[in-house]
Amino acid sequence: MDDKKIIELYFARSQDALHAVSEKYGPYCRAIAWNILGSDQDADECVNDTWLRSWEAIPPQRPSHLSVFLGKITRNLALNRWAAHKAKKRGAGEVPLALVELEECVAGGEGPEEALDEKVLTEAIAAYLRTQPMLRRMVFIRRYWYFNTVPVIARQLSMAEGTVKSALYRMRRELKEYLEKEGITL
Repeated sequence: MDDKKIIELYFARSQDALHAVSEKYGPYCRAIAWNILGSDQDADECVNDTWLRSWEAIPPQRPSHLSVFLGKITRNLALNRWAAHKAKKRGAGEVPLALVELEECVAGGEGPEEALDEKVLTEAIAAYLRTQPMLRRMVFIRRYWYFNTVPVIARQLSMAEGTVKSALYRMRRELKEYLEKEGITL
């Protein structure tokens, strides 16, 4: 079933919408959650929570890209769950490692000022990524959005692991310079 029909089912408040998204996007959302959490049970719970959140959000929202909409919900739910469980060392080490890698170019903060700057930072990172060739952009997104490991990225993109590591290192350095040039303080 195509996304437009699924969204119409949501607007009609038909339970078939949940069945359709589960069938079409279940494996995609589960992969996102599992990459962050490293736990089958937690990943399954995040995916179920994703369906609930999508049910609550559509309507009034009408996402133009349903896969991105669902992926973002799943990712945010998984990151929240990971943060709640981080003392238990979940995530197979990939989430903390990826976040530490990004810390060198993007400082994290928890205050209201930092929250206000989050949108500006997000837009700047997106603008930087648009300047990159497609392959480098894919490497960056797979690492820092989906939290894939370097070997997985290398295998998926038919690259050597060293090439992936090198590209990520260069992109982090370039991103830091780009953000500084844009006047975003770190």
